[in-house]
Amino acid sequence: MTERRAMGSLEATVLQQLWRSENPLTPAQVQEALGGDLAYTTIMTILTRLWKKGLAARERSGRAFAYSPAVTEPEFLAERMQGELVRTKDRQAVLSRFVDKLSLKDTVALRDLLRQMDEP
Repeated sequence: MTERRAMGSLEATVLQQLWRSENPLTPAQVQEALGGDLAYTTIMTILTRLWKKGLAARERSGRAFAYSPAVTEPEFLAERMQGELVRTKDRQAVLSRFVDKLSLKDTVALRDLLRQMDEP
């Protein structure tokens, strides 16, 4: 029996496949890329949800639709991070913990980005 994944996790997994592809994908192509362990109807449902949320675009491909990402991976992840910040009462504490866990390379990148935002 296959372990059931959380819905958000499954949507993210399908969206990952769209980001990896240079061309729009049909539900059958997404199913194949994921190893075929998920039902075709499940893939269709997830793709439709992503489309309704504005995370995927779709176009006719024969009798089916082919899907492509409507947002980039950085846009999607930044939105998720912002969503987590909105949920807390102590944003400074969350940001502090986040920064504490950054690698030196990521800390330097963040510092550079903040410096660029301060420049006129």
